Amino acid sequence: MKGIVFTEFIDMVESKFGYGMMDEIIETSNLPSGGVYTAVGTYDHSEMVKLVVELSNRTQIPINELLKSYGKHLLGVFTSGYPQFFENTNDAFSFFEQIDQYIHVEVQKLYPDAELPKFDTNRIDDSTLEMIYTSQRKMSDLAEGLIEATIEFFKENSTVVREDLNPNGTIVKFTITRV
Repeated sequence: MKGIVFTEFIDMVESKFGYGMMDEIIETSNLPSGGVYTAVGTYDHSEMVKLVVELSNRTQIPINELLKSYGKHLLGVFTSGYPQFFENTNDAFSFFEQIDQYIHVEVQKLYPDAELPKFDTNRIDDSTLEMIYTSQRKMSDLAEGLIEATIEFFKENSTVVREDLNPNGTIVKFTITRV
């Protein structure tokens, strides 16, 4: 998992819960990296899981809510750090449709070792889009937060319905309907 995911998680935790909370989480998580991350480094996914679980234990906020909140935080990072991905797109559906065909292709150019989730899209009609999220990391809650924040970014009014397509959480369908 790319380091930017870790460094931005740390930034979010420090801004929402304080530096002390982040220090405690790192100290008690027994991380192989020692909790030292660079944005361009690559780290084991299990470290993120440990950090989120420890934060959940300390705050009593469910893991899925923390990950969705983090997804919303990440979209803000992406819109300010990578505005070119948003500039020529007028709506959320068009943005979602370009994730695998354009955005992830560009990310792979910058970070060839990045293991990105896959998003297959199917536009059912003008008001309905299905997105199939596939990832061995089982971070669909994070993806859901990114989806919801993208809808907000484009100032649209849509509902998001989630359906787990397998019991282990590696394949999830999001049905997004414009209201």
